[in-house]
Amino acid sequence: MRYFKKLLSFTFLVLMGLALWQCAKRGNPTGGPKDLTPPQLLRTEPDNYTTEFKAKKIRLYFDELIKLEDVQNQLIVSPPLKYPTEIRPLGGANKYVEVTIKDTLQDNTTYTFNFGQSIVDNNEGNPNSFLTYVFSTGTYIDSLSLTGAVKDAFNRVADEFVSVMLYEIDTAYTDSTIYKKVPNYISNTLDSLPVFELKNLKAGDYALIALKDVNKNNMFNQRQDKIGFLTDTISIPTDSVYLLTLFQEEPDYSVSVPSYMAKNHILFGYQGDYHDIEINTLTELPDSVQTLIFKDREKDTLDYWISPTDLDSIIFTVSNEKLDIIDTFTLKNRNLPLDSLKLTPGVSGTLNFEDSYSILANTPIAAIDSNQIALFVSDSINMPYSYTIDSLKNQIDFDFDLEPNQKYSFEIMPGAVTDFFGIQNDTLNYRFSTGSYADYGNLRFNIGGAVKYPLILQLTNEREEVQRELFATEPKIFEFANLEPGNYMVRVIFDANGNQKWDTGSYLLKRQPERVSYYPDVIDVRANWELEQTFVISN
Repeated sequence: MRYFKKLLSFTFLVLMGLALWQCAKRGNPTGGPKDLTPPQLLRTEPDNYTTEFKAKKIRLYFDELIKLEDVQNQLIVSPPLKYPTEIRPLGGANKYVEVTIKDTLQDNTTYTFNFGQSIVDNNEGNPNSFLTYVFSTGTYIDSLSLTGAVKDAFNRVADEFVSVMLYEIDTAYTDSTIYKKVPNYISNTLDSLPVFELKNLKAGDYALIALKDVNKNNMFNQRQDKIGFLTDTISIPTDSVYLLTLFQEEPDYSVSVPSYMAKNHILFGYQGDYHDIEINTLTELPDSVQTLIFKDREKDTLDYWISPTDLDSIIFTVSNEKLDIIDTFTLKNRNLPLDSLKLTPGVSGTLNFEDSYSILANTPIAAIDSNQIALFVSDSINMPYSYTIDSLKNQIDFDFDLEPNQKYSFEIMPGAVTDFFGIQNDTLNYRFSTGSYADYGNLRFNIGGAVKYPLILQLTNEREEVQRELFATEPKIFEFANLEPGNYMVRVIFDANGNQKWDTGSYLLKRQPERVSYYPDVIDVRANWELEQTFVISN
């Protein structure tokens, strides 16, 4: 009965994955019936499921010519081997596959070679899916198994080729083991379905881990790999089917060697949280030298602006008092030009009624003379506006009334903007326009079911790029006015700590990422339409 329930659960996962996969497939006209029969395994040397295995080479013979496709990604050996196997023939077609083992095998251990879908027939490319070769260096074959699925914590679709690992919890196991050692067992979701099965396991207590293993070393690298983990220990045998949520951790704090980008601009790269970073100089700077630090708009870097100086080098300290870390860097001066003031409009062309208008600067804005900035509508009518300086984004944000089907222009006279170094702008003219309200659609969105507040509702395009977002601390109707016609998706972030952003997880802190749900359908917003949708969220 236990086996039957487990078989039903895994069959359901596979069928669900196949249904999702088939929805994404597209058909092409064909010229006639195709050979859909995959190559059949005739025999192996040594026999499959051999015990007291001592061979160094394995051969698998097939009933037709076969070739290997993407075998480096598809072949999963469990437990992992320290040295990669040698597989041939890789170049052309043959009726056998030969695997040479270059590692010393563990005693009394069951090994599984899962070829995924790498073995295909030579003519039509039909795969012999998930062909496995199993042997044991002991006197019996371990026969227990574990099944489950992988999803991404933030994105709608999980990554391909996610490694799923089991670490035996013994006296040597600690939380840091996954950074240093390969697992006892490993499987893979491959490239078609987000489900996994770990086979030929022995009874025991295990930690279950999923990795998007970028450098394929079967160990966790925080700066590169996504990770998913189960907090509880798994005792095998088990009838449970497990779901692992994959996420990218916030990297641990570190700073990189700074570098001059211009004579007045030094770049300090970092990883982790920048709020606790303090930059000082051990070198005494002349009284005429002033400095200013900005967070870069897009990158994980701090822009250190400094008055030009003839000092040969400057010694910097970069400290993080919260972590009690101090790094010291000596930076030699370079013969570079100055970064001079450049202004660019945040929007060109058509301005949406829900958007604001901004002018961005590349050097720190120090002062604005609004008498030198004029806003015109229909080329001649002077229009009132107000403005604020956003020091975090280093931009000027303008506020004014927008009217449909109008042309606007900002005329910026010389000296309107002065930067930190006293440099002022030349004459600039920025033009933009508005469309008709009938050019846009309006969306009302309701959320019900298993909902916990606060939450963030994000409206994204089909590339999952955020177009609009709303934050709510209690039930409400989410209204998105004046949307450009197109296809949209809805992502709901359950913002447990109310900081109005999605927070990822932490393996060492045993913290899972904040929950994210996707509305299952693509929403078609059309011009001059009013649309209302409801999303009932389940547990």
